[in-house]
Amino acid sequence: MRAGGNMLNKLDDYPIHQTPEPIAYPATSDRNVYDRTWFNGYAPDGSYYFGIGMAIYPSRGILDCAFSVVQPGQRQHCFYGSRRAPLERTDMRVGPFRIEVLEPMRRTRVILDDNASGVSCDLTFSARTGAIQEARQTLWSGTRRSMDATRFDQFGRWSGVVRHPEGEIRVDPTVCLGTKDRSWGVRGVGEPETGGAPPQRLPGFFFLWAPLFWDDHVTHAIFFDGPRGEALIREGIVAPLYAAEDEIPGVQDGLDERMATARHRVQYHPGSRLARSAELDLVPLEGDIRTISMEPILKFQMKGLGYGHPEWGQGMWKGEEALGGESFDPRQLDLLARENIHVQQVVKTSDGTRTGVGVLEQVCIGPYRPSGFESFLDGAR
Repeated sequence: MRAGGNMLNKLDDYPIHQTPEPIAYPATSDRNVYDRTWFNGYAPDGSYYFGIGMAIYPSRGILDCAFSVVQPGQRQHCFYGSRRAPLERTDMRVGPFRIEVLEPMRRTRVILDDNASGVSCDLTFSARTGAIQEARQTLWSGTRRSMDATRFDQFGRWSGVVRHPEGEIRVDPTVCLGTKDRSWGVRGVGEPETGGAPPQRLPGFFFLWAPLFWDDHVTHAIFFDGPRGEALIREGIVAPLYAAEDEIPGVQDGLDERMATARHRVQYHPGSRLARSAELDLVPLEGDIRTISMEPILKFQMKGLGYGHPEWGQGMWKGEEALGGESFDPRQLDLLARENIHVQQVVKTSDGTRTGVGVLEQVCIGPYRPSGFESFLDGAR
């Protein structure tokens, strides 16, 4: 018997248990276990982009969230929130921010009430694809798993409103596209661990993630590479796109097509690690290779959602409840500062016969031979 108080929550009333423990107990005691909900939303012409994130870190006892928005020629505006994690997993609130799952795998509402950051929203995401499960992502640091996670994605549309210090965006579902990303498992978050032998070399990281919309389908590509360009994780997926959420036949429609592999080529702005253009090859089990070109039209700094942020980094203890915000000019940043390397860009796409739109997420830290990067944060020549 375990001594202590009640550890049950509402989800324990459902037949979903994977261990003999209540849902409040993760299957691993790793301090970096997490469970994250993430979204983006954007206009195909690049006239706006917003990002949303919320995650619980059970071993750290933290629930945090962020919302950030950018428009061309304006500052990127950010809201951050953090609190002690509630035992009740259905409680997805931090101060003025909350996520409401209206119908699982179909519809989600995100609300950020008025607050000191000047950023607020009332948005509803409506799915247009089944849930697309990415392959399990396991990366190693010596003998320890540095990442071990599962992710699924859904493509969809947004409706509602976003307000920020420089204006208001009426989010029209006939215009606004977006991607939902749910992931859980273990990955490096929060304050770094101390003690033990120092690393023999600084850890590097190369990641590309490219969910793209086409007229009647979506494509998705995921890449984790080692410093020599060796493929650690590579995946390409093609899946149907539905006109309305009620046309999706089930949680997973079983119609997504998995490629044999995928390849990437990235051209960078000189003196930076920011993609100027990129190409993807989707290599099917049979048939012709599909090459997709991507032209960036709007940049979003992922630190606006806590990724690499020196003060509001994900999984960092900020107190019982802490709220914050900031605005910065994306055009005035040091693009080789570590907290500015991780970005998403809205991209126009073409495969030679069709055109589309989507996002390209990229982060490359440390040496990476295919791009000529030799040190931890040198730029392209």
